[in-house]
Amino acid sequence: MPNCPKCNKPVYFAERKTSLGKDWHGACLRCEKCNKTLTPGGHSEHEGKPYCNQPCYAALFGPGGFGRGGAESYVYNK
Repeated sequence: MPNCPKCNKPVYFAERKTSLGKDWHGACLRCEKCNKTLTPGGHSEHEGKPYCNQPCYAALFGPGGFGRGGAESYVYNK
């Protein structure tokens, strides 16, 4: 039985969410920046960690500058 990459506890079949090639608990599959609950396949990853597409991934890892990446109103410090 696989362990969840976030909490390292066993993931049972009934509670499994498969994303990024790993099995997660539904409550553990959250954005690393804003903690929003994510759906499998509806998010991005960076260095093996999940991020919501908008605004977190775009603001943190997208193109910089005003009006680029659709995240011009969000400024995050890394």
